[in-house]
Amino acid sequence: MKKKFLTNLILLLSLNLLIKPFWILGIDRAVQNIVGAESYGFYYAIFNFSFLFNILLDMGLTNFNNRNIAQNHHLLNKYFSGILVMKILLSIAYAIITISIGFIIGYNAEQMQLLYIMAFNQMLISFVLYLRSNITGLHLFKTDSIISVLDRFLMIIFCSILIWGNISSFQFSIKWFVYAQTAAYFTTAIIAFIVVVRKAQFSKLYWNKKFILAVFRQSMPFAILVLLMSFYNRIDSVMIERILPEGIGAYQSGTYASAYRLLDAANMIAYLFSVLLLPIFAKMIKQKEHVGEIVKLAIVLLIIPAFIVAVSCFAYRQEIMTLLYPIHSLENISEYMLRINQSATIFGMLMICFTAISTTYIFGTLLTANGNLKQLNIVATSGMILNIGLNLFLIPRFMAIGSAWASVLTQFITAGLQMYLAMRIFKFNFNIHYLWQFLAFFALSISTIILVRTFVSNWLIGIVLFVILAMLYAILLRILKFREMSKILMTEDM
Repeated sequence: MKKKFLTNLILLLSLNLLIKPFWILGIDRAVQNIVGAESYGFYYAIFNFSFLFNILLDMGLTNFNNRNIAQNHHLLNKYFSGILVMKILLSIAYAIITISIGFIIGYNAEQMQLLYIMAFNQMLISFVLYLRSNITGLHLFKTDSIISVLDRFLMIIFCSILIWGNISSFQFSIKWFVYAQTAAYFTTAIIAFIVVVRKAQFSKLYWNKKFILAVFRQSMPFAILVLLMSFYNRIDSVMIERILPEGIGAYQSGTYASAYRLLDAANMIAYLFSVLLLPIFAKMIKQKEHVGEIVKLAIVLLIIPAFIVAVSCFAYRQEIMTLLYPIHSLENISEYMLRINQSATIFGMLMICFTAISTTYIFGTLLTANGNLKQLNIVATSGMILNIGLNLFLIPRFMAIGSAWASVLTQFITAGLQMYLAMRIFKFNFNIHYLWQFLAFFALSISTIILVRTFVSNWLIGIVLFVILAMLYAILLRILKFREMSKILMTEDM
């Protein structure tokens, strides 16, 4: 099982590292630079608002389905048609509720027009994720790896044509950015649907009230968990835009979005671990296999790089933001420096969260696979209450920077609680030697970045030097063992 995890992780990471960084740093960044911080903040706040009610599209069906198909492959034929009917009904409910609440909170006509399209996009995304849960549940990881990047690949093509295609009499706007996403998601959904239909004995949709009620009862804890986590992960920009005065709120939300972009890109990579780990953990738990070695391997492969990335970005936050975001045509130097300084501060704080979020992707996924939804929901509820409370207190005083502080505190507290629960439930042995190895690595890495920041004038060379030294520390401390990984790849059966 370790070989299956490692080989498919390499493929999944390779494809995503080829496609998604160009999407984040090339297309998405180019769009913000073209339309400006206020226009992009307008889009970003509505995007996160549409995401808040995403749970209504899924009600926990994706994670429930992934876990069950992984443990019992034959259930695909039984579940597929019935769950498709449920997804259609949930999409209708989501559209009605999201649009109604948009009217209630005072969105104007322009905001509502964008919300209609983005709500439809969320329906397509949810449909694709459900289809992928069947593919990964069947352990068809190579197929899922391709589908996982297909939407971004298509968006890169569509947006490149719109931005750099020199189309006569065409003015790029944020709406065209959203239309390109719609086309990419729709195409991906069709392809994923064809893949799953070929594996399932599907002929037509059918309504089965008993089946639907039974699945809803079993998936509800998953739904609650996703809802709670969505609130404390995505509500920040919505609260910034709503709490602060008109104009200021959109601008601050845009500044927060520019800082959040690289964390979002890093999270896309870390999320891939959970995509593989959930069906693997579920199958191992069903077969009563010990998961400790997979957990340890995941920690080494995810937490070490996450810490290195977080420390690098925090140390060189000003330089990275200056590189990514040039001055706007309507800005003077003072306004530009103020925007970059604020964005850099937020960026540095948000990237600190990356290590905590990566920890959640391992231990939260393990607890989900084991069915410990009650405990996870208690942790997520605490995280939501803490995050909203901190945002209400900090945003009026410190604007977007206050929201970044709220994220740091929330992510580390919830990650720590999930790690504690997993260690207690699975009775993992506490290895003091392993702990000291990690503490030594953290201490050496932080000391090194301070020295490199002080004595190396070129920041790009400084980052490269730090990454090399940090990886060397991990090898010398015997945290990262390439020989052991090579042995897994060469000798263990799939």
